[in-house]
Order: sequence, then C-alpha cells, then structure tokens
Amino acid sequence: MKNLKSIFRLIGLYFKVNLASAMEYRGSFLLQAFGMALSNGSFIFFWWIAFQQIEGTIGGYDFRDVMFIWASASSAYGAANILFANMNAITRIIVSGELDTFLVQPKDTLISLLCARTSLSAWGDLAYGFILMAFTHGGDLSSWGMFLMSIVIGGMLITAVCVSAHTLTFYFGDASLISGMAMEFVINFCIYPEGIYRGFVKAIMLSLIPASFIVHIPLKLARNFDPKWLVILLAVSALYCGLAYRFFYTGLRKYESGNLIITRM
Repeated sequence: MKNLKSIFRLIGLYFKVNLASAMEYRGSFLLQAFGMALSNGSFIFFWWIAFQQIEGTIGGYDFRDVMFIWASASSAYGAANILFANMNAITRIIVSGELDTFLVQPKDTLISLLCARTSLSAWGDLAYGFILMAFTHGGDLSSWGMFLMSIVIGGMLITAVCVSAHTLTFYFGDASLISGMAMEFVINFCIYPEGIYRGFVKAIMLSLIPASFIVHIPLKLARNFDPKWLVILLAVSALYCGLAYRFFYTGLRKYESGNLIITRM
C-alpha cells in the first residue's frame, strides 16, 4: 500500500511538471489539442451516415453505443498519453542506452520512464470523449459513471499493453514494430462493435489485447449494471497491469548499460 501511494505521488508530481511545461507554449498546446479533437470528430459523421443507412444495429450496437465506445477509447488513450507518453518510446530509450538515466534515479524506474514526457495532442483526445458523451448521452448518470471508470481502467490497460510489447526489446531486440502493431490492434478492437468479432479474435480481446475490458464491458455495465461483471472488470484489469509491471522488471534484468550519461533536470 505504501509503495502504491509513492507511485501515485510520483505520477502526480510528473503531471504537474509536464503540465507547467506545456503551459509555457499555450498556443501550440491549444492548437494540437484542438486539431486532434477535430480529427477525431470527423468519424462521428461516418458512423451517423452508416446508421442512417442501416436503420438498425451493427454487431448489436446502436449509434449511442458506438459513440460510447468511441468516447471511452478516445479519452482513455488521451489520459494514457497525457500521463505516460513515454510508453511509445520505450524501445528507443532501451536501444539507445538512455534507460541508464532512469536506473540511477531513486524512484520507481518504470513509472519515472513512463511519466517523463507528456503529449500535448492527447488533451484533444481526452476532451473529445467528454464532448461526445455530452452530445450523445446527456445526463445519463449510469453511462457517465462507467465512462469515467473506463478512462481510468482503459488508460492503465492501454499503457500496460504498450509496456508489455516494448518490453520484448529486452529479449529479442528492437520491438518497435510489435509495439506499434499492438497499439493498432488495441485501438481497432476498441472502436468497432464487439459483436462483429468472433472466435479466436474475441478470445484475444479478452486476454492478450484486452479491448473488451477497456470499452466493451464498461458499455455492458452502463446498459445493465451487474456487480459480478464489475468485479471481473476490476480484477482482470488489476491483474493485467500487475503482470505487465512484473514483466518489465523481469526483462530489465537482461538490460546491458549503454554507458550513456545524460543529465535530466
């Protein structure tokens, strides 16, 4: 418990520092955030046209359901990249030897590594989800409650998937291609109705690439709350994140210093 408190405190500290840094360039910050939100917004029109033509459901989801998973996926992805933007650069940091810098710090190596950078455009992804929910779900408190939960759980799971994929670099060398594919799979599995997937693909969504736990199970709970599914969601998410954390530190034992000295202020 004490270790968790110190981790959350460290994440909060990095967030404050990164946000203060971003605010020094407010024009760029606002432009990137607005641009990302605008880019995401174009997909609403596509889905609206699709449902107008079909006049029914797709994979068991209606228009509001699809907007929920889009909002949840977007905000979860945004939150992950606001707090842990370096998750996308882990392979480069390992290969270049920059990891040495984080190993000599007195704080948790993985958390320090993940939090050392933020993404300005990710604020647009985060805001987009809230705007989309406001337009499509209004004052539906059940949907809003699960949406907020999905941001936290989804952001952690997206980060865990990315960390796990990049950790393969310790074992097999440059894993940037694998990590890129893993993130593509996560996003694609999250933004389409779960009903269109079958068999092996659906099994992957419940295990290796936990897209179902990021958006689809939260939607299920928003539609019809079931305590059993809530417990499953929380337990599996915690287990997955814990295994990713452990996997990184197991791989770290194979790391050989790059003898690169970098001073970080």
